[in-house]
Amino acid sequence: MKNACAVQEEKSRLTTDMPSATPRKPALPDVGDAQLNEALGQSMQQVEQLLKDRLSVGESFLTDKISHLFEAGGKRFRVMFALLAAHYGEKPTAQEVHEAAAVVELTHLATLYHDDVMDESDQRRGAESANKRWNNSVAILAGDYLFAIASEIMATLGAQTVQHFAETFQELVTGQMRETIGARDGEDEIEHYLTVIQEKTGVLIASAGWLGALHSGASEEHREALFRFGRNVGQIFQIVDDIIDIWADPEVSGKQPGTDLREGVFTLPVLYAMQQDDATGARLREILTGPVTDDALVDEALELIRGSEGREKSFEVVQRYRQYGEDELAKLPENQVTQALRHLMDFALERLG
Repeated sequence: MKNACAVQEEKSRLTTDMPSATPRKPALPDVGDAQLNEALGQSMQQVEQLLKDRLSVGESFLTDKISHLFEAGGKRFRVMFALLAAHYGEKPTAQEVHEAAAVVELTHLATLYHDDVMDESDQRRGAESANKRWNNSVAILAGDYLFAIASEIMATLGAQTVQHFAETFQELVTGQMRETIGARDGEDEIEHYLTVIQEKTGVLIASAGWLGALHSGASEEHREALFRFGRNVGQIFQIVDDIIDIWADPEVSGKQPGTDLREGVFTLPVLYAMQQDDATGARLREILTGPVTDDALVDEALELIRGSEGREKSFEVVQRYRQYGEDELAKLPENQVTQALRHLMDFALERLG
């Protein structure tokens, strides 16, 4: 009779040896250079295959659950940033670069499972959320298992990667805890919110750039500039999402306006509108005391916010972070990769229409 290790080894071998379908090709924004677009697309495919292979190993009752959100799609933005950042080193297509990108994406996927449990979400990426399809316990365990896979890959990438990612994960959890607890007495709610999204969103994007650059052999100076650039891009993308949640046409965005209001999440344009010292601000403060479930109140709140200064002031913050991002790009060589990173910031702004 085979022992447990032998059985697991055989399962892994059989799963790996089985022919697998070609992974889907993620839709990438044009980075402004045909040769770089091609190289990026090829590396993205390799990372996609790596993720697919890693998520297909194990018991069938497990793999279908940990693959659920991966198969639902996603932008793979963090993967793309890691691969772009790798072009500042001499080994942009090294296997270690692909593995580092996979670690970041696996961690991102894991946080989505946990977020859906905390937010009691029913959908994610146009599909039924794991907690809705199965239950909260299954969703939490699936997220935990994804962290385990990421940790296993990290262990092969060296102590520097492990230490960096431990610090990243600490900050990410701090952001989630900060959001859960809410602004403390006397704390400015807008500054609180900007700190939360820096910790929850910005740090993982920043880490993607840092790790991609590290494993391609980029200099410390360039790694740090890419890390800070990633933080600022994270702020831009999240605030743009905040604006889209209120103003976008659902036929175009695929997202129902006011989703965040229904979940009791008051984003940047909402907070600015609520702070207005007029009838709009007063009424919003009266309505928005928690999650809003009444459709009529959601519609009223949306109308008030759309007539407020929330969008204008939020866009000013976006432009501020865009300048911070430009300041970091100025520390990098002026080449097609740096220009591609500018395209990414433009891509975020183009989503506003």
